Amino acid sequence: MSTSSLDRPSPLPPELLAPAGDIDCVRAAIENGADAVYFGLDCGFNARARAHNFGPADLPEVMDLLHSRGLAGYVTLNTLIFPSELPAIADLLRQISDANVDAVLVQDLGLVRLVRQLVPDLPIHASTQMTMTSAQCIDEIESLGIERVVVGRELSVREIKAIAQKTTMPLECFIHGALCVAYSGQCLTSESLGGRSANRGQCAQACRLPYELIVDGQDRDLGDQKYLLSPQDLAGYALIPDLIDAGVCSLKIEGRLKTPEYVANIVRHYRKAIDDAMAGRAVHLTETEVREMELSFSRGFSPGWLEGCEHKRLVPGQSSAKRGVRAGTVIATNRRGVIVDAEIPLNRGDGVVFDGDRDQQAEQGGRLFDVRALDREDPSRVELQFGTGAIDFDLLEPGQAMWKTDDPKLNQKLKRSYSQTDPVRRRPLRLRVTAAVDQPLRVVAEAAGMAPVEIESDQAMVEARKHPIDEATLHAQLGRMGGTAFELTALSAKIVGRPMLPLSVLGRLRRELVAALEAQAIARPPRRYCESALADLQQSVSKTQAAAASEAGRVPTLHILCRTMDQMQSAIDAGMRDLYADFHDIREYRGAVAMARQAEARIVLATPRIQKPDEFGLFRAMRRHQPDGYLVRNLAGLRYYRNEGFPVIADFSLNATNEISADHLIAQGATRITPSYDLNRQQLTELIEAVPSGWLEIVVHQHMPMFHMEHCVFCSVLSPGTNKTNCGRPCDRHVVHLRDRAGMEHPLQADVACRNTLFNAAAQSAAEIVPSLISAGVAAMRIELLEETGPEIARTIELYQQLLRGEVTGKEVWTQLRASNRVGVTRGTLEERRNPLTIL
Repeated sequence: MSTSSLDRPSPLPPELLAPAGDIDCVRAAIENGADAVYFGLDCGFNARARAHNFGPADLPEVMDLLHSRGLAGYVTLNTLIFPSELPAIADLLRQISDANVDAVLVQDLGLVRLVRQLVPDLPIHASTQMTMTSAQCIDEIESLGIERVVVGRELSVREIKAIAQKTTMPLECFIHGALCVAYSGQCLTSESLGGRSANRGQCAQACRLPYELIVDGQDRDLGDQKYLLSPQDLAGYALIPDLIDAGVCSLKIEGRLKTPEYVANIVRHYRKAIDDAMAGRAVHLTETEVREMELSFSRGFSPGWLEGCEHKRLVPGQSSAKRGVRAGTVIATNRRGVIVDAEIPLNRGDGVVFDGDRDQQAEQGGRLFDVRALDREDPSRVELQFGTGAIDFDLLEPGQAMWKTDDPKLNQKLKRSYSQTDPVRRRPLRLRVTAAVDQPLRVVAEAAGMAPVEIESDQAMVEARKHPIDEATLHAQLGRMGGTAFELTALSAKIVGRPMLPLSVLGRLRRELVAALEAQAIARPPRRYCESALADLQQSVSKTQAAAASEAGRVPTLHILCRTMDQMQSAIDAGMRDLYADFHDIREYRGAVAMARQAEARIVLATPRIQKPDEFGLFRAMRRHQPDGYLVRNLAGLRYYRNEGFPVIADFSLNATNEISADHLIAQGATRITPSYDLNRQQLTELIEAVPSGWLEIVVHQHMPMFHMEHCVFCSVLSPGTNKTNCGRPCDRHVVHLRDRAGMEHPLQADVACRNTLFNAAAQSAAEIVPSLISAGVAAMRIELLEETGPEIARTIELYQQLLRGEVTGKEVWTQLRASNRVGVTRGTLEERRNPLTIL
């Protein structure tokens, strides 16, 4: 029997979660209606290293401020942790827990285990950097004690609802702000191009740069569409009712690099939208309200992926930076200024910019010195005047678009919202009062999120001769809470007889009540701390390491990853018998397995990097081919093939960077682990020293997979369609590269789920460290092909085989491959980082 909608419990209002880069942002979030705030610390370990962030010593003050106002505070520790950093982050975790932080956001699986054992009472939220995109992925981390998951931004409302229906894990999703074009936790672009890892909070925003399109070897002119990887910003206010219905517990605003005015602006509009949705009212923001949000920061608003994939809408490609609000069109210029057809109100002091090539610094703009109406009957026709020399009028022409980038009056209003001395937003308070002659006055106070507070007067009430106490008097005297964080919203009184109490006593009682409420709000309940947790976790790995010490000196097996059947045949012809297949079309896996069996070679099939709710069938389809194992790239794949009894190798995308995360993956069934590409040479050495070397499989030659995207460039620019259901699959017919500003032509490929990966044009070689890897007992090394053909493949394999036999040096290998490869070879992430990023 189905349950009617009237029988279902009403959904709880979702938490409104605001970003904070400094204390003013915290205040802006408080006063404008946030329920919680998330922020990072200046000692690193958070994915926004460029934000101001807070020092660990600031934590008690920040948390007291938040808790006194009824908000939760979450600290972001959402980066990967290297072995040498584990003691420092263990010390930091104790400070975080002692300050009564409400939760930490974590990416690293090893750090999750450390938090749970070190400070077991500190809640953990899985960061979006953990790439949780399905209930099956969430199932694999539930045993770690995680209490909330921030789902991937690439999920639609429908997909989020499907996940919520198959897990009991509370789900949080982004509702507003900048979008990364690549999956969070899976973007290696900054790392690949210049050693600045997004997984370490140092994203260089290569997605916001212009790229040229090369199709089948020919340049494709896209006109002014050159920002091919720069999404518009997410603005999901209209979808709040659907997300509430889907079961989302928290709606998150992006923006820890943004200003307090941005936080105030966005929070107050989303507060209104959530309140409207919970009251059953239509969620509707006026044009003025949307315009206000755009003025704080906007690359253009879109629903992101919440309505599903619509690639052309997500990435129009004509701009990548903040532009504000379209304000009008140039009609003409004269000696005094610019005559425009204004689309929105403009005022003296506003900032405006005219369309131009920002990348070439060819934009004109400035603050308005004056705005003069030219036609009473047409108020949109105005003359804009600027300061002397601010604008080169010769560079403007009729038809050129103009944008409003700043509104000082709006900023002043937003600043006032959080800069008042007294609280603007107060906590609702309900009082229950009992008054009787010869008894003290008793008051029970109830505030949302707090246990009841009970106090009583220090003297008994007496019989009144003239003016007995009444409910109105109690409300007037106890409700005088100006300057505090509380506001009396309801009072009920049980009065027996004609009791009376001096007003001075009522005033003192009120102050005692407020003090008791404030003390309870910031009280720090004791939390457990296990001093030996880190040592215990490391000791467990060390015992396994000691047992595996005999592996040192083994000559490793060379594995080769192929992306086409032709590459597989070339590898077999070159004598390779340990093959990986990572094909665009999984229907070809049957033939790949048959080819390997005929050659008496072992074959491992690579899974897609992402698994969404309706894609689990891909795993089952791949299982039917019965290979020798699977190279798994997400936790759902690890769980499935482990349970099916197949050998599994955990690939780089599972982001193992320390011994505790590696140990977890081995415990979950991985036979080997490919360390994260975020490790440089020294850090990789540290990991090898900390774990059994037989656990590891090192990629010694590859083209770094930089962007891994739900966004499909093929569909966006080579198809009249909007998504994979109607695009006609141009990825099957065309070879595409994207040329960056340095002239590098990076290969673009699509996988079976139509997700795009942009690979680095330059191959990367770890040949120079191969001898030390052999000495350390590393059991497996891997070459990953991309676009190489027969002769290139044979030469690459031959050189690495010679290297393993000690017949050539590492330098000879990468030098010779540079000579034969059209874009050369770099040593990439396994080399020490000495040079700053130069092309971003």
